[in-house]
Amino acid sequence: MLSVYDVRIEYQKNPIGIDVTKPRVSWKIQAEGRNVRQGMYHLQVATEDSFDTVVWDSGEVSSDESLHISLDGLNPISKTRYYVRVRVADQHGNETDWSETTYFEMGLMQPKEWQAKWISTPESMDKKPSPQFKVAFEAKGKVKKARIYATALGLYELHLNGERVGEDYFTPGWTSYHTRLQYQTYDVTRQLVEGNNEWTALLGNGWYRGNLGWENQKEIYGNRLGLLAELHVEYEDGKTEVIVTDESWQVTESAIRESELYHGETVDAQFVSDNWQAVDILSESKYKLVAQENELVRKIHSLSAKELIRTPNGEIVIDFGQNMVGWVEFDIEGKPGQTVEIKHAEILDGDGNFYTANLRTAKQTNQYILSGEGKETFAPRFSFQGFRYVQLIGFEEDQLQLDNFHGMVLHSDMEMTGDFKSSDDMINQLQHNIVWGLKGNFLDVPTDCPQRDERLGWTGDAQMFIRTASYLANVAPFFTKWLRDVEADQREDGSVPFVVPNVLSQIDDPESDDDHNSFGSAAWGDAAVINPWTLYIAYGDKRILQEQYDSMKAWVSYIKAQGDNPYLWNTGFHFGDWLALDSKPDSYVGATDRAYIATAFFAYSTSIVKKTAEILGKEEDYQYYAELEDNIVNAFQDEYVTPSGNLAVPTQTAHVLALMFDLVDTQAKSRVVKELDKLLQETDYHLTTGFVGTPYLNHVLTENGLNDAAYTLLFQKDYPSWLYQITKGATTIWEHWDGIKEDGSFWSTDMNSFNHYAYGAIGDWLYRKVAGIELDEEVPAFKQFTIQPHIGEGLDWVEATYESMYGEIKSAWRKTEAGGMELEVIVPVNTTAQVKLLGAKIENVKENNTPLSQASGILSFADPGDSIDILIGSGTYRFTY
Repeated sequence: MLSVYDVRIEYQKNPIGIDVTKPRVSWKIQAEGRNVRQGMYHLQVATEDSFDTVVWDSGEVSSDESLHISLDGLNPISKTRYYVRVRVADQHGNETDWSETTYFEMGLMQPKEWQAKWISTPESMDKKPSPQFKVAFEAKGKVKKARIYATALGLYELHLNGERVGEDYFTPGWTSYHTRLQYQTYDVTRQLVEGNNEWTALLGNGWYRGNLGWENQKEIYGNRLGLLAELHVEYEDGKTEVIVTDESWQVTESAIRESELYHGETVDAQFVSDNWQAVDILSESKYKLVAQENELVRKIHSLSAKELIRTPNGEIVIDFGQNMVGWVEFDIEGKPGQTVEIKHAEILDGDGNFYTANLRTAKQTNQYILSGEGKETFAPRFSFQGFRYVQLIGFEEDQLQLDNFHGMVLHSDMEMTGDFKSSDDMINQLQHNIVWGLKGNFLDVPTDCPQRDERLGWTGDAQMFIRTASYLANVAPFFTKWLRDVEADQREDGSVPFVVPNVLSQIDDPESDDDHNSFGSAAWGDAAVINPWTLYIAYGDKRILQEQYDSMKAWVSYIKAQGDNPYLWNTGFHFGDWLALDSKPDSYVGATDRAYIATAFFAYSTSIVKKTAEILGKEEDYQYYAELEDNIVNAFQDEYVTPSGNLAVPTQTAHVLALMFDLVDTQAKSRVVKELDKLLQETDYHLTTGFVGTPYLNHVLTENGLNDAAYTLLFQKDYPSWLYQITKGATTIWEHWDGIKEDGSFWSTDMNSFNHYAYGAIGDWLYRKVAGIELDEEVPAFKQFTIQPHIGEGLDWVEATYESMYGEIKSAWRKTEAGGMELEVIVPVNTTAQVKLLGAKIENVKENNTPLSQASGILSFADPGDSIDILIGSGTYRFTY
């Protein structure tokens, strides 16, 4: 049986309100048997789900392509819904039926189509309370279709007839507001009633007007909140109507008396205002409006309260058992005017008391003043917290039932795609911590941390973790949106800011009293190159390379223009191997020479731009960047490699980068590998790497014959190690290897996050090397891939699955009692895989108990000596050896 399933448009299922002028369609195929490949596809687009009016028809196309098929020539019309269906045939001519119909709906594609006006509060109105807006209108007949298109300066929440519109939070999201502002589209057909209706809205400061950064910065983008919204109604009789934000709206203060992302929200349930005033009209531009690009933030999980704790200091604390991001929703009954507070913290101190010093100035406190009218429920609207523990203040004893408190986990609603399990509980907890690091920090932008007065889109952290993230979740829409802001905030000289969206004008140099510009650090700015490349190889998204190509080139040109040597980057400020353990006392920067790191990344980014130019068919650019890369590598070797083949920089990170970025020739490479092993021996196989070296460390070891050393690092439980954090109770990845020291004391309070995903980049090695699921850059998106588990001491079995763009990939290996191995592999339809069985001999290998040479589904095999390399098509395979 052959069938098409999971048809998507721009990665999404049935999206509405998009503005992509050439939408792309992708699908997956199910089939019985093995070695099934697509030989033909037929794609149709219609304006009715009956397909009586087909407006775009590919015809039968002989092709095995099933990803990102562009609807060239469709010319979609604003506010129009298009229906899509696909049928395919395999390489033998067996055809499917038409797929289930899916659809996409266009939003307002041109700024000039907006009829609404920007509305705001009168300038005399108090800025602290969240304003609420309203308008009454009449629906003049039975409603057939209704859509709201909305955005805000600040954050917004809409209601129709008292019911919340949509399931999304923190809309319109955080972009480079000066140049890009997203709007959202909502289907509100069900919420409208014939006759009288009321449309209301709440606004919050959010990223637009609220506090951002650690120096009490606020109103970075503007000092006036604003709302822009349109309700488009189509009646059964064919008539249409548009209700817009304009002078007919009114505004007053709401019960949300104060709201800040860092500090929390105060709600007075007794507050009622009848002082409705006329709105002000703002002259804000509509030409920066773009449709929603990534997944919206939603409630994803609800965690139950685990334990009520009374601390030695007498605090009443609830433990949710998991460091999470979102908020606490609670039910309460009490007297009018009773005030309760919830403070949020990640950890308890060594004595078991509530600990908030690492939050710096972020208050992370929600306050609720009861109305006294029976059971009441509180949850913030425009603030989120990072926490595991909450302190309850002002609650009576009978209000402390654990069932009344729920931890609501919020993050961008990405499709989770990866799962990794093993025979070791601590490794499984490490994987859990990596996943929850992603959940906590992928809230519309990739933040460094979700709790203190920061929560910024640090570019370095994002590029260090994106490859791991691409296994855990489909992050293509998430990072596509963020990369557009990278380009928007990139300077004309090509320099890339430290954080995106960029809100840092100046930041204190951690090594001096001087200020430096918040642009242009090696390994941080390289996100402009590394991230789009990762999206391309992981998802086959050539369009992201086309979109970001100018930005990628500009970054490399910026580097080349620094200093007097165009092939060595030895000028400017760099974070270096941030938080490495070989740093000098009281320094955040590791011992690896910063110019060494900068030049290494210069070579790496240039190599990526070279490959991108080749993919995009830009031959002259390809030749230019190929020559530039050669010159950089030669200059690097002249500067940092001795005539005997040793590196002049004697750190773990220096050796890791040289090997990972292929910066040393064959003769020197063996010396560098031996020296790296020696450096590890000197630390009794403990890492000293920081943000720059850690993501690549275990990869380099495994790829250079030191897989046992990589496993030793993985299983270390004392400081410093990944598992050390778990021995201290971590449920997410920490910013510092010793956020909690061995004696129970803390690292410095000025920078000690317990939810910081950068060191979670070890997850990439778990999927790619331990489980062995590795893509092929030459044929991206796992169209062709390798299953090559690297087995080591400490694990008896591993099972990993990854939901690729083609379907599920699985690699599950298990050691047998007889000293052999079993390996189960799943290969999706329309893909092929190389299975490499390390340490196997052909005569010892069976596939489903059949000798290898007779096994079905084997396309070819060879005997390279101590391993077997097998090419297989789609299907499920079980090898024993």
